[in-house]
Amino acid sequence: MVEASYYKKIIESLRKGVPPKRGVQEYSVGHDKLIDGIKKYLMDCISDMGIIRFVCGSWGSGKTHLFRLLTEVGFKENIIVSTVELNATSTLLNKFNTIFAEIIRQIKSPYYYQTSEIEEELISFNSILQEAYYYHCYGVRNKINPISPQEHQKAINALMANRQIDIDFKKMVISYWESLKEESPDYIQKQEEIVQWFCGEGTIGQYRKKYGVSKIITKENSKLMLQSLVNFIKFSGYKGLMILFDEAEQYYSIIRKSDLQQAHNNLLALINNIESLSGLILIYATTPDFFIDERYGIQRYGALAGRIGKPEENRPPRAIDTIWNLDVVKFDREQYLEVSKKIRDIYCRAYPDSIDKLPNESELATRVDELYGKNHSMSQMRFWRFFVIAIINILIDHVEGTIRTTNEITTDILEKLKEDDL
Repeated sequence: MVEASYYKKIIESLRKGVPPKRGVQEYSVGHDKLIDGIKKYLMDCISDMGIIRFVCGSWGSGKTHLFRLLTEVGFKENIIVSTVELNATSTLLNKFNTIFAEIIRQIKSPYYYQTSEIEEELISFNSILQEAYYYHCYGVRNKINPISPQEHQKAINALMANRQIDIDFKKMVISYWESLKEESPDYIQKQEEIVQWFCGEGTIGQYRKKYGVSKIITKENSKLMLQSLVNFIKFSGYKGLMILFDEAEQYYSIIRKSDLQQAHNNLLALINNIESLSGLILIYATTPDFFIDERYGIQRYGALAGRIGKPEENRPPRAIDTIWNLDVVKFDREQYLEVSKKIRDIYCRAYPDSIDKLPNESELATRVDELYGKNHSMSQMRFWRFFVIAIINILIDHVEGTIRTTNEITTDILEKLKEDDL
């Protein structure tokens, strides 16, 4: 059973106009068909093949919201998720080792997400390594008893028998597992050092003698290491890995032409090889310029443009499309009404003793009409923020017994949003 504190955190975030890091599915509307298709055509199929999709959307179109939604759906489907922001300084597609390092740093597992006492902070790769160990020692993802020598060896034997994982990758995993059963005072330092190897940090000299490996992760071998990572995740009992690439604003327009060419080459290589990477879903979010700009976009590289295509402009996105165009997704009065009902339901779960004081559906519908009719000319992103804050305020007004008119609430919120923009 989900605790009231979970719903209280959602309400508190929405009250501030800030999307919560958890619980996006509780109030999301407008993407139901797309999400159902993603589960059917992508997540249910990754055991047989890898899949890549692109998200096209202007600033404020909801790319971040969709990624948070996909993260929650992925976790429910037993998929590990990593969200990587591509930028021109630290994570560059032309240097795939920087991408691989960020995948490791940002990786999250369903087990930790679903454990109620774990908060929203990033869960490091340490957790994935530990889960795999306990999973192969005694079939669960957390430590319940001291590990026997027999259980420890069983986990090692299972890993070494897997021929789809690089040998040095396996050696470093086993070294990490050894640290879990050691009581040495430097075991935390050892674990950090091992994770640094997975991030491509340090030199081969410092790892060769201590761990017996013959390489570190580099620009040249990082795509192969991605394959080992995916296979290790499957070995750990998960369905696969979903990587959400979020391209920073104007990323392609500020990198050198030679780097841009290499970035396009790497992207084309991923597309060409994706089907053989079973257990992997890649979702690449970017702006319309990526698809149509002849100077910086994929139009300058015919092979890449031919493989990806252009966004569909005449209908909402479907999961089977190569490109999901969020700019064609429009929200109407009915969807805002649905959101208001969902927020009311969340409030009821957060504060069950206040249910009798809340406005009924008819009263709420009247308020939605007033909010939508007078304010929906705002940009879609700004109206969404305004709208959810307004609905929370309406609910709180009823609970507190100090009910304001819709105009009064609108004035108060717009003043506050104006201050936030300064």
